[in-house]
Order: sequence, then structure tokens, then C-alpha cells
Amino acid sequence: MNTFGRSFRVTTFGESHGPAIGAVVDGCPPGVEILESDIQQFLDRRKPGTSDLVTPRRESDLVEILSGVFEDRTLGTPIGLLIRNESAKSSDYNHLRDVFRPGHADRTFIEKYGIRDHRGGGRSSGRETAGRVAAGAIAAICLKKRGISIAGKILEIHGESDPALFEKEIREAREKGDSVGGIVSITISGCPSGLGDPVFRKLDALLAGALMGIGGVKGIEIGSGFSAPKMFGSEHNDPMSPEGYLSNNAGGILGGISNGQEIIIRLAIKPTPSISIPQNTIDISGNPRSITIGGRHDPCIALRIVPVAEAMAALVILDTLLEQEKFTAWREPGSV
Repeated sequence: MNTFGRSFRVTTFGESHGPAIGAVVDGCPPGVEILESDIQQFLDRRKPGTSDLVTPRRESDLVEILSGVFEDRTLGTPIGLLIRNESAKSSDYNHLRDVFRPGHADRTFIEKYGIRDHRGGGRSSGRETAGRVAAGAIAAICLKKRGISIAGKILEIHGESDPALFEKEIREAREKGDSVGGIVSITISGCPSGLGDPVFRKLDALLAGALMGIGGVKGIEIGSGFSAPKMFGSEHNDPMSPEGYLSNNAGGILGGISNGQEIIIRLAIKPTPSISIPQNTIDISGNPRSITIGGRHDPCIALRIVPVAEAMAALVILDTLLEQEKFTAWREPGSV
């Protein structure tokens, strides 16, 4: 449940208000230069408290490499990554111990496990993603050595596509005690052709699953995505020439396998469910309640999801790249 990948495996651990969160990375190739400062650059883009447009929870999110790296080089053994929680305010959640918050996983956690950590959502908190970003940073560093880069950006906030108005949309929602969502794009450049499998491990399916596994992501588009049903086949097919593809409606993936073009993905991010407007709900006994959620929350989680999405995409691409290298090692010399 908490482990991702096959050849490059990541297990994350920890809760929002526990002593620490982190990840264990297994399957990283040996001899790769990894510094804590390299990983920290990725974490700094995700961490809270960086502006008044995100949660004011102050966390340094300093990563500690506990194992798997010697003299700044990976050993090929499990890499332990630890990020200590420094600014948990569990008392903010005392009144929610027996109440389900609308839009959160509180009720489904109880229905699944029969118990939950009510402090900030516990394991279902967005805080868990710091471990993913730390592990994804290692994957991104490995991919960079192969000429593969992953870049994310915000395309829309609350339906507004003008970046100059993003801040306005967020501030107006926050002043009302409300929240907004957005659309984030991920572009994978330099990805070789041949990654992914044609049936159960299609590359687009792996990417979609990884990105939908981020809390708050409610939709994924690859290539032309939801515009494809409005097109004719003659419009949607990507013509080819001796120089390569002439368009990219497929988003860099055909038949579940990368085709060498840029992989283009868009994510739909829901509004943050923690809002200070009164909401109707029930308690653990099924009694009707009305709640107002206080504490420290992002008025728009789309801002901090970008590095998380980049990290998850990096994990998928490196995992499939390592699997493909094992696969092609058995091909006859000279075969296509």
C-alpha cells in the first residue's frame, strides 16, 4: 500500500503530526552522486510557509540521508531519507477527533481501518508528499544523467488562465474563507522511445495512476486528452515524416509505449477541502454536526502540487527506464 515501483522502489512513511516523515528508496543504481543539498532544492519548492498564499505552517523540511550513500555516491543499497516534523500543532484538531470533515478522507479511513489519526489527516495529509518529493529528487537526478528532464507549471487557477490573475483568485477565495483549485501541466523531455508495455503496464496508465495517487488530483489528460473526442481521426492522428512526428496529439505515448516525443500531461486539482466556511457533516456516531475548520491550510493546493507531480513522474520514468534496460539487454545485436 505504501510502496511504489518495481525496479526503482519507494516506500514512504510517517504522519502529518508524527515525529517525522520520510522514504526508503531501493533499486537506485550505484555510483550516482547524491548530495543532501541536491534533494533539498526539490523539497524547498514543496515546503509550507514560503508565502502568504500557502499554509503558514513553518517546516524547514531538512532532509537527512541515513543510508545508501557513501562519500556522496549511491551504493546500490536502500537509501533512507528522513524529514523531521518541527511545527505540528495537534491541538488545532482536537475538536475534529470524532467529526468527519467534508472533502477529506476522515470517514473513509474509519470505514477501512476502524481507526484514524485525526491530527491533520495523519497519513492522508499532503504532508506525506514530502517523502515522495525526496525520493523523486533522486530519480530526477538519475534521469538528468540520461538527458531526461521533467518540468511542471500552473496553467489555470479557478478557471483563470492569466498568470497575472492567479494570486487575485487565491486571495479572494481565502478572504471569503473558501478555497480554489487549478490545472497543472507536466512536460517530460528527452524521454527515449520504448518505455512502457503494451498491455497492463502502459506508460500512460502508469503515469496516470502515479499522478492520480497524489491527494487532490481528480483528473488526468495526456496529449489532446478530453479534446480528442471532438476531433476526427484525420485530425488526431500524428503524421510521420523521415524527420519524425509532425504533431503530438498522442502526448508522447502510443500503444502504452513512449514514442520519443515530449510527454505532455495535465492534472486537474480540486479546491482545498479545508475551509473556514461552516459546513454540514456528521460525527462518528452518525449525528448531524456543523463544523468550521480552523488551523493552517493552503487556500490553493495546486501551488505546491507541482513539485510533487514532477517527483511522481520522475519515479515512473526511471522505473520503466531501468526495466527497459533489463529487457533490451537480451535482444540480439543489430535487432531493431
